[in-house]
Amino acid sequence: MKEIYFDNAATTRVRPEVIRLMDEVMGENYGNPSSRHILGVRAENYVKEAAQQIAATLKVKPQEIVFNSGGTEGNNMALIGTALARKGYGRHIISTGIEHAAVYKPLELLESLGYEISIVGTDEKGHIDLDALRAMIRPDTILVSTMWVNNEIGAIEDIASIGKLIKETNPRIYFHTDAIQAYGKLNLRPKDVNVDMLTVSAHKIHGPKGAGFIYINEKAHVEPTILGGGQQKDRRSGTENVPGIAGTGLAAELYKKEHTAIEANMLEIKDRLIGHLLSMDGVTVNSEKGNLSAPHIVSASFEGVRAEVLLHALEEKGIYVSSGSACSSNHPAISGTLRAIGVKKELLDSTLRFSFGIYNLPEEADETAAALRELLPVLRRFRRY
Repeated sequence: MKEIYFDNAATTRVRPEVIRLMDEVMGENYGNPSSRHILGVRAENYVKEAAQQIAATLKVKPQEIVFNSGGTEGNNMALIGTALARKGYGRHIISTGIEHAAVYKPLELLESLGYEISIVGTDEKGHIDLDALRAMIRPDTILVSTMWVNNEIGAIEDIASIGKLIKETNPRIYFHTDAIQAYGKLNLRPKDVNVDMLTVSAHKIHGPKGAGFIYINEKAHVEPTILGGGQQKDRRSGTENVPGIAGTGLAAELYKKEHTAIEANMLEIKDRLIGHLLSMDGVTVNSEKGNLSAPHIVSASFEGVRAEVLLHALEEKGIYVSSGSACSSNHPAISGTLRAIGVKKELLDSTLRFSFGIYNLPEEADETAAALRELLPVLRRFRRY
């Protein structure tokens, strides 16, 4: 049975080039980058090269890249580290109602510690209300944190306008963006749009799991949230995951080289699938065609069918999709994003996410649509009232 993997927003298959490099690092150049002998120096060089590769994709300085275990750690560092570093200026933080749990959970912790959290709303397509954001900014606001691309519906935030608004209103505010679903899909230039911190996870770009990085502007002060041996200039202690870092750097470099072709392919798949979905009865598409939303994500709600039932029916045909954020799978709940954009109550538990990567082909959208046309009438006959 042919496999169609449309769950790339959850994780991606690692590129063979990345696997080979990581195997080389683990098997041959396995030294600790803090060691002063030749094996340590070789390991340190992998870390330096990866920082250069990643910095080149963002047009930032290599020393502004801090390696970590992935997006969750990066978001925690940005939020908690900023709160600790800036508490002398204030204890007010602004975020949105469509953030990943890796953002709203640290915010809940900070709120329990006496910080005040304001949540800005979005429109029905998931775009932040700029007027509402402007009205929320206060003299004691220390941080604004917004996604660049929403992980469930693919909404692209106007980060340039948000950054400009923040810095014009109060230039002392730090601006953090969770770019985990944006990096590798969009052309990101944090310095051009007033972003002070940007988080990325390697396994979303065909790199290894358990690896990622955060860009921190050299002028920003963020307290470390992992303390120990003082690695990475005291910004994140712990022996560096050299194979993961090397793999992350190579995955980033390959994405940079192939970005135009990758984006065009994913856009074709996305638009073709949306076209099919819009022609089906009882289907609501929550993502937008073309460049109005991310090229790799389509969210759709299927009237009269529970998402989990449809997911497993597709799985039986070798088609793998998601019923929400995979990172929240151990804590099932109705999506805050779907609520925030006003999805009808009866559709909240009937929504699937289709997401694409470099190994997908446009015709897979046609095959998936054909499977849905076959399955939906059958599954709707078993609808529970």
